[in-house]
Amino acid sequence: MSIDGVTDFWDKLLGAQPDPPGLLVLLTALAGLLAVAFRPVWRVARNAVTIAHEGGHALFALLTGRRLRGIRLEFDTSGLTLSSGRPTGPGMMLTLLGGYIAPSLVGLLGAWLLGGNRITLLLWLAVVLLLLMLINIRNLFGVLSLVVTGAIVFAVSWYASPQVQAVFAYAGVWFLLFGGVRPVFELQSLRGRGRMPDSDADQLARASHVPAIFWVGFFLIVNLVALVVGAFLLAGQWLPVGTS
Repeated sequence: MSIDGVTDFWDKLLGAQPDPPGLLVLLTALAGLLAVAFRPVWRVARNAVTIAHEGGHALFALLTGRRLRGIRLEFDTSGLTLSSGRPTGPGMMLTLLGGYIAPSLVGLLGAWLLGGNRITLLLWLAVVLLLLMLINIRNLFGVLSLVVTGAIVFAVSWYASPQVQAVFAYAGVWFLLFGGVRPVFELQSLRGRGRMPDSDADQLARASHVPAIFWVGFFLIVNLVALVVGAFLLAGQWLPVGTS
């Protein structure tokens, strides 16, 4: 690739795209909400939330000095991230915390990038993160999930028009912002029926001697704050500024 080609690539990657139409922001928000609220769609789309969830566990494990042993993504949209290190202490607690808040925090980061019209950069960062996660996948379905997801994101970022990229990016970010909230309610529902005795919240309770319901509430508050802030960043693209 020539120097001019490299320069063009970086300009495309780091450059800002035009402001999206207000209707696009609104319609993609509605699409993201419906994908989370409509159970048949959620059953499939939830895989994206699981990828972010397990990626959150993996990232916090690495950041706290734990050794990442592998990640599994299952057909039923469940997942498992294994790491080695001290079974108690701040590192283990942060690793456990990372799962349920990760989708919302990823959505918030995406909203911040979209607020600066960095649509292409957002899509390429998603591809890079998926590739890094793929290295640590330990089952076939997990590999297929990440390869297919990464291929879709890459194809949109490389071949699609700016308008299609904008629709894809906004819909994905809205979905993560909304999709980070629903699993917390599902978690508590399953816990209430005694079906998740080893959930992240229950493991945190045993590690911290603080009731599991506190950690469920913590997940919910973080994700709702991320949703509100993310919605503000995205809505700033089309709401009038400076009006009373």
